[in-house]
Amino acid sequence: MVSINEDEFVELVGFIKNNYGINLFEKKTLVTGRLQHILAEKNLNSFSEYIKYVKADQTGKAITTLINRITTNHTFFLREKEHFNYFQTQVLPCLKKTASNKDLRIWSAGCSSGEEPYTLAMIIADFLGMEQKLWDSRILATDISEKVLETATQGIYTNEQLQVLPEEWRRKYFKKHDSDSSHVVEEIRENVIFRQFNLMNQVFPFKKRFQVIFCRNVMIYFDSETRRQLVNRFYDHTEPGGYLFIGLSESLRREETAYKYIRPSVYRKE
Repeated sequence: MVSINEDEFVELVGFIKNNYGINLFEKKTLVTGRLQHILAEKNLNSFSEYIKYVKADQTGKAITTLINRITTNHTFFLREKEHFNYFQTQVLPCLKKTASNKDLRIWSAGCSSGEEPYTLAMIIADFLGMEQKLWDSRILATDISEKVLETATQGIYTNEQLQVLPEEWRRKYFKKHDSDSSHVVEEIRENVIFRQFNLMNQVFPFKKRFQVIFCRNVMIYFDSETRRQLVNRFYDHTEPGGYLFIGLSESLRREETAYKYIRPSVYRKE
């Protein structure tokens, strides 16, 4: 096992935080453990060599592999179910009345392996019914990790993972893949657009503002200043009257956001 000295550790986690917002300064064991395989594969003898390798790589593959290794992607269908209930019963009816040109603009930021955006797509399909073909209801789903986006794009989940979903959804929106798994049907998959995106980008490239942004259990990895800056960027890209959903274990202080508090982990731009 290759050990890491303090200077190497500070340089490495500083690079990760400055570029990706992820604060790992207290995760030395996790960082060194998860990167051992890469050092062995690349025949690197020290973390200094590894840092030089990552910074010198022009293809983007080295940093992609680094992010895939050190990020934790723990999610499941209907996680924090009350958010989806509120979206279904309060947000969608409002948007149906107020959305111009039948255009829904919803962003799942930090979508991980796809459970969240697919759940939103199924809720929308149920809510709009036959009217959905008259709407642009596609959901933007982004994550920094290519690895989880590959899983999300495939839309294949074990039958055990799907047990938490309503039986009607499992019947309508999933088809058998093999004896142990099922895949999301095309009508739902085509309403989710997956893209790799770094939330630390200072300029968001979106032409239109969003009516709803889900960014749940992502900012727990960020320090307060990084979180404040990100929430401000979200606010700038939220339509007046639009919503921000964050994780139930997360909260925003009044002084760090212009969003109005609606209920635990739900905020609105007035």
